[in-house]
Amino acid sequence: MGEGQENAHRAALMYWSGVMYWSGVPQSDHMIFWRSGNPFPGRALGSADVTDSAGRLGWFMPIFASYDGTEIGYRVLGDGPPLVCLPGGPGRAAEYLGDLGGVSVSRQLVLLDPRGVGLSADPADPATLRVDLLVRDVDALRGHLGLERIDLLAHSAGAVLATLYAAAYPERLSRLILVTPGLAAVGVGATEEQVRAAIGRRAAEPWYPVALAAMEKFIAGDLSTETFRASRPFFYARWDNASQAHATVGVAQRHAAARKGFFAGTRFDALSTRAALKELTAPVLLYAGDLDPIATPAVIREAAPLFNDATVVVQPHVAHFPWVDDPAAFAAAIGSLPS
Repeated sequence: MGEGQENAHRAALMYWSGVMYWSGVPQSDHMIFWRSGNPFPGRALGSADVTDSAGRLGWFMPIFASYDGTEIGYRVLGDGPPLVCLPGGPGRAAEYLGDLGGVSVSRQLVLLDPRGVGLSADPADPATLRVDLLVRDVDALRGHLGLERIDLLAHSAGAVLATLYAAAYPERLSRLILVTPGLAAVGVGATEEQVRAAIGRRAAEPWYPVALAAMEKFIAGDLSTETFRASRPFFYARWDNASQAHATVGVAQRHAAARKGFFAGTRFDALSTRAALKELTAPVLLYAGDLDPIATPAVIREAAPLFNDATVVVQPHVAHFPWVDDPAAFAAAIGSLPS
């Protein structure tokens, strides 16, 4: 592999480790409901958007002004101790997390939309879309919630942000849960050989030839919309109607700047981040799906020694979205954690 090809491959893996979504599917308009009064008269409840798997009502919380005045929005769903959740993408609205397969039965999910995405406003300075600067929004949310420490769950590319947050503010975390995580911040990621071995396990699937062709283009550095759309089946255990519908949730053309800005100009100092994580005493759960083509179990296990108190869980028969592939098992695993 020449230097140019190697650089393209590295760039593709960085974006792919976050499962970047370039789809132009428009995001739906959400109706806002407040359990204790409605501060927006005239806006009605959209039940499909604000109920969890148990049929209970959720609601969108107020937006708040972050450190630079950018308005940040988030949704709250469920009952129990709060669990702050960071979506992946990058640049994907947190609605795709849903109720995390029923975790909202035991935890109150605080689902953050990053700046430039979903309920959150576009920043005046596009440079603040960069992942290392998004750390300040996470801490602003913590302060807004009035919590000294938070339990933090992050999925995919959101785990890059969560890891940087843990390195910057280790004393402000009571628990860290990284689900099929991107680990670029600590210099851990799948090799081309690992990716090929993982996708080869799906060779008997009827969609395999088309999806494989898309993955080959990706490995060569093609990050186009068409390539990402065609590769989607690899990220689910079953490419059925539910998975195909889920693949478009939280995606919008408006999020393009947030997608591109997330890694723009970022130079991760993995050694410094690893050293800072030694100050993190909170327990860490690294959660893998055994069919995930990027955040493979081997990659997740490689990252475990970087944390003082890490546990690795590999959920069988699921891929990159374990709460979609097997919601009951995922909810049981996350819901059983001490809070």
